[in-house]
Amino acid sequence: MNTKNISSREIFESWPIPKALFELALPMIFGQLIILVYNLADTFFIGRTNNPLMVAGVSLLLPVFNISITFANLFGIGGGTLISRLMGAKRDDEAKSVSSFCFWMAIFSAGIFSASMYFFMTPILRALGASDDTLKFAGQYTFCVIVLGAVPTILSMTLSNFLRSTGSAKQAGFGVSMGGIINIFLDPLFMFVILPEGYEVLGAGIATMLSNVIICSYFLVVILRHNDGIISLSPANVIASAHNVYEVFAVGVPAAVAVTLFDITYIIIDKLASTYGDIPLAAVGIVLKAERLPLNIGIGLCQGMMPLAGYNYASGNIARMKESVRFSRLVGLIFGFSSVAMYEIFAPYIMRVFIADSQTVELGTHFLRARTLATPFMFVCFHLVNFFQAVGMGDKALFLGSSRWIVFNIPLLFVMNWVFGMYGIVWTQVVADIMMASLSIYVYRRFEASHNLSVV
Repeated sequence: MNTKNISSREIFESWPIPKALFELALPMIFGQLIILVYNLADTFFIGRTNNPLMVAGVSLLLPVFNISITFANLFGIGGGTLISRLMGAKRDDEAKSVSSFCFWMAIFSAGIFSASMYFFMTPILRALGASDDTLKFAGQYTFCVIVLGAVPTILSMTLSNFLRSTGSAKQAGFGVSMGGIINIFLDPLFMFVILPEGYEVLGAGIATMLSNVIICSYFLVVILRHNDGIISLSPANVIASAHNVYEVFAVGVPAAVAVTLFDITYIIIDKLASTYGDIPLAAVGIVLKAERLPLNIGIGLCQGMMPLAGYNYASGNIARMKESVRFSRLVGLIFGFSSVAMYEIFAPYIMRVFIADSQTVELGTHFLRARTLATPFMFVCFHLVNFFQAVGMGDKALFLGSSRWIVFNIPLLFVMNWVFGMYGIVWTQVVADIMMASLSIYVYRRFEASHNLSVV
């Protein structure tokens, strides 16, 4: 076994939990911050045109882009968490076959997704709420980011999960960060230098697609240069055992379903917001991106916790698993409550970063302050979902992930929109996540009781 894997096992098995968690989480948090900037870059630069129609057109693509995350979760999280558990159980050969199987399935799925968007782009964008004024801009962005960019986007997220699952968080975080930084530089180049005025959205789409190609290429090089390690991309290893394929889908499907339901929720938000006009739709589109700072940091923290918890669960070190859950939760909640204070104070300034239109800024300020109150409760929800994914309990992850959207968020969107109008839409998040956090804690305590564990 090579030294890279020995080092990874030392992190999982013997390092103090705070040190191990930050070793695994900090590169992912930094990568998530770059992802945030990367996602905001298009909105920021398009906002420099001061054209709400362009902003609204790009915002409509968020639910479609999230489908990419669905496929990446299916094979990246489903495969990645299983790889960590197989390492913990010292079954490295099976981990190789799982990584190869998930890699090739990700390519196949991405190709189908890309082709589907090419043939059905206009009706899909219309269904998402594109008006005659925003359809052109949404179509330009979709063609570049999804039709041309789906395969490298999905593969880069999948391969990042593989690296993280084996303890190579630094390489995973660096790759994600590099792509985001490249996108930030390419955006103004294509939008304001290479392409003529009026094609800013097309330029942003080209920049995003090229940055994803570069990220994917980097991950492929990193993994292929270490082809004697845990991760294998060789077709010779593509046949995984029936049991391991089941384990991939047992965790991957709930992870994919959660993103799909998240996606449906954003589609509903866009559809409901579009009935109030293009200005409210543009404000909501900016808010849905601007609110993601604490969420992305929380995701990075959970990405560090998952392989640590999964490895120690599989190896039987339950005390260490619990400590990783407890410490990561504490750090996440401290940051979550701090973020609420930050957004309440700086919401109008944050909105002005993206667009100068006064009406959009005023609406977005109110929307942003309302939605970000949910941040600590939201962290509790996805932290526990990620924990159950890490230990291979896809049924509990599916229950919690589905309940958040089907039981609470989506029904409340319609009810609160009907009762309170546009402001009801943006206040739904905090109401739903308070209820969902309570349910998540209850399910986790039942898990502890059923496994004879003390409550943490």
